[in-house]
Amino acid sequence: MVESALSRARSYELFERAKKVLPGGVNSPVRAFEPYPFFVNRAKGSRIYSLDGDSFIDYCMAYGSLILGHSFEEVLNSVREQLAKGTLYGTPTALEVNFSEMISNLVPCMEMLRLVNSGTEATMHAIRLARGFTGRKKIIKFEGCFHGSHDYVLVKAGSGATSFGTPDSLGIPEESTLNTIVLPYNNFQVLEEVIRREGHDIAALIIEPVIGNAGLILPKDKYLNQIRKLTKDYGIILIFDEIITGFRLALGGAQEYYNIKPDITTLGKILGGGFPIAAFGGGREIMQYLSPSGKVYQAGTFSGNPISVTAGYSALQTLSKKQGKIYPKLEKNCEELKKALVDLASDYHVEAQVNKIASMFQIFFSPHSVIDYTSAKLSDTHKFHAYFQELLKHGVFIPPSQFETCFLSIAHSEEDLEKTINAFDSALHGVSIKSRSV
Repeated sequence: MVESALSRARSYELFERAKKVLPGGVNSPVRAFEPYPFFVNRAKGSRIYSLDGDSFIDYCMAYGSLILGHSFEEVLNSVREQLAKGTLYGTPTALEVNFSEMISNLVPCMEMLRLVNSGTEATMHAIRLARGFTGRKKIIKFEGCFHGSHDYVLVKAGSGATSFGTPDSLGIPEESTLNTIVLPYNNFQVLEEVIRREGHDIAALIIEPVIGNAGLILPKDKYLNQIRKLTKDYGIILIFDEIITGFRLALGGAQEYYNIKPDITTLGKILGGGFPIAAFGGGREIMQYLSPSGKVYQAGTFSGNPISVTAGYSALQTLSKKQGKIYPKLEKNCEELKKALVDLASDYHVEAQVNKIASMFQIFFSPHSVIDYTSAKLSDTHKFHAYFQELLKHGVFIPPSQFETCFLSIAHSEEDLEKTINAFDSALHGVSIKSRSV
């Protein structure tokens, strides 16, 4: 593996072609890394296989989407059966009703829901719905929480601890984010001060209950409970963005894991069983504001399409039937990987933090605890890049960025874990040598 990973001729050739027709050579920025990404030919179980003949144990898992692993047979069989009946109708189906009923039964707050096609759609419409329901304009989001690439949430904080967001991308007018307040995660005091001052103008607070888009960052004890109480007191719609945590922390997501009921939840990734679909939903009183029953407009040609719905229904059936085995196994395996990283970092005198919850983990090359976006940004990204490249050479693929999260699936075997821990050993040894030579 080490030798073949150093010579990815077909991937290099494809990347050169891709750069001529795709901005940056990729269809999503997270897929790009130096010197060039490998191109995938196929995937099965815990592994992905490149066009260059390499096999990688995969801990990216399509950024958390594939909790059942690649090419899960039950999902594929259900999709094959549906393909023979048609791929898109543009009319209602029994499939989407069955699927929505299942979601509603599994996720505590979703009495009613609307199926859409991406996490970006789900959060965008959830915010619009919250504004329509409350008649207010302002929203609160948190540094490090990613809620898709629409204008209201693609923002960064200004110079102060509390600030109105400024656009994080060209093409977004500044006036689009004037009603977006960006606050530090895990700092309840600052949040409380802002809500006491402006709470009656704030329509919604949207949060990743566990941050998965700035590395992995966990909420402080009772932090989410405090947020729930404060938002209720001021009539602010609490939106849990569970695109990542939904069906991963538990079958009912972070709200089951932490026993907190938000007003609106957004779901994606695992929801689709490897196919594109998302959802947003909440209490009946709020959801009935959506068209055609209400005056908050939302629509989509591919929403509730039978292929994605079939795949998602099959995936959730598997998780529901086997939850007693699946979630404890994922927890155990993830703990084993975390312990190995902690022990090896200590053995090689590498300053590092390892955050972990359920089947999610990430290492930060930093002497400081990582509790928010500011502390995450203090991590040594050069060390992470060296760590990533060394893992790749030893047949282990993780998300290329320090500010993403690693994910396990039920397809990861004991043999995979053993090989991964050996790769961790080589990677952290390499990081320690490079650190001493600087």
